[in-house]
Amino acid sequence: MSKLIPIALENLFTGKSAENFASVEIALEQYAGLAGLDKPHRLAHYLAQLAHESGQFQFDRELWGPTPSQAAYDTRKDLGNSPAEDGDGKLYLGRSAIQMTGKANYREFQNWCKSRGLITPDFVQRPDLVNTDPWEGLAPVWFWATRNLNSLADENDIEQITKRINGGLNGYEDRLNQYTRIGLVLCGFAPSDIHGFQEAARQRGCYAGDTDGDSGPRTRAAIHRWLAATVDAPVAAAPVVEAKPVPVAPKGAEKTTLMRVAGAVALAGPTLSSMMPSGDWPKLIFVGIGVLGVLVLLWRGEKIASRVQAIMDSFDR
Repeated sequence: MSKLIPIALENLFTGKSAENFASVEIALEQYAGLAGLDKPHRLAHYLAQLAHESGQFQFDRELWGPTPSQAAYDTRKDLGNSPAEDGDGKLYLGRSAIQMTGKANYREFQNWCKSRGLITPDFVQRPDLVNTDPWEGLAPVWFWATRNLNSLADENDIEQITKRINGGLNGYEDRLNQYTRIGLVLCGFAPSDIHGFQEAARQRGCYAGDTDGDSGPRTRAAIHRWLAATVDAPVAAAPVVEAKPVPVAPKGAEKTTLMRVAGAVALAGPTLSSMMPSGDWPKLIFVGIGVLGVLVLLWRGEKIASRVQAIMDSFDR
């Protein structure tokens, strides 16, 4: 079986980070298929998020102060901890690269493993055993699978993946950077060789931006397309667009009401003329006077609206 994680990616991490990354790798090599993480375009997102959450795999457990927010974990019923101040907060602190937190999550992880035929320790009674292999690397797999993050990875939606993991966009810039460097390595490039990747991606037809060596939405989209193509996976029509598109006003929206109505009358004129019986010019003149009256009223309305807007703008200055 071919290795899921290339050696070049392993070499990004040294010391304690290498040990923690090895736990992630052990679980992936055995169980990536359980969560559909055997596809490289998903793996890039998965590892990028874990790299951020764990400080580039330096930490496999939460650093405990306790800070005021950590102290509040003790009675967090939404995390499955008891309402009494009995030490549940520290007992079920964040562990593994995904920083799994709270008694309920430890129980859910254990049940998920058992439902897949795995014989686990009792993580509720011995939560520290989460940080043993293969469980330390499998906990993030469980989290990823049960939050349906592959669907967002297939769309290359880093923003929504971040929100589903973090609840907000904390550390978003670092998550983008981690995705770029890990994605480049999975594509076969050095983690900082953005320019080289852009040139190669342009030749493959999956990048149309400037080959400027700067990472941005187009570069990340090209990484996504490149990796998805290696397994012939479908990609979103417009992957990775952090800046939401600005709505485009319909043609003619910048025109005044008077101009729009005048245009409509010009288009409708021939139709009205064709509907008018031959020789019935008095009625046509009558209709024309009515239309002219409407145009005059609209013109006056435009002038009044313009004056009111000018007054309102003066208050905003």
